[in-house]
Amino acid sequence: MSDSGALSDLGEVIEAQLPDAVYSEGVAFGELTITVAPERVAETVKHLRDHPACQFTTLVDICGVDYPEREKRFEVVYHFLSIPQNQRIRLKCALREDQTIPSIVDIHPCANWFEREAFDMYGVIFTGHPDLRRILTDYGFRGYPLRKDFPTTGYVEVRYDEAAKRVVYEPVKLVQDYRQFDFMSPWEGAEYVLPGDEKTEKA
Repeated sequence: MSDSGALSDLGEVIEAQLPDAVYSEGVAFGELTITVAPERVAETVKHLRDHPACQFTTLVDICGVDYPEREKRFEVVYHFLSIPQNQRIRLKCALREDQTIPSIVDIHPCANWFEREAFDMYGVIFTGHPDLRRILTDYGFRGYPLRKDFPTTGYVEVRYDEAAKRVVYEPVKLVQDYRQFDFMSPWEGAEYVLPGDEKTEKA
């Protein structure tokens, strides 16, 4: 049986074992992808770790995805590895902006920092997390940088003030030159001549 066939069979078995938790399953990019109800994610992760047919004992990653146009704006994506079975699995949970998701730190302690990162970057709340606070941004940071509606310049800028002898936070101020971008690619129909190009024309 091919790898995709074995993964497809495993997906059907998991869906049959957890009918109330699993919304859908399928194989994509060499991995089994399962969409799970957010409130049942901890139960599903524990089942995947402990069931003899699964043995997904290694948590590889937890990340977030932002789809502003969807009613359920965020997806929390989990990647697991089964070393005994030599298989990988991907869990997806879709969340509304005001919805929370249970933490899996009690099941996989290494989820601690992954969940803190998803909270810091997207604002996803993991209930039951022992220490849910920002991990990559500064203290008092405003907003969530990986949301699609977060401005590329941020809201505040940080600098060291020599006169005050301390770090100061100020609203972002952009000079007009910064706002003028040149989107013309020099390889695709640029109307100007880059330095050095005149040598090619002479040749």
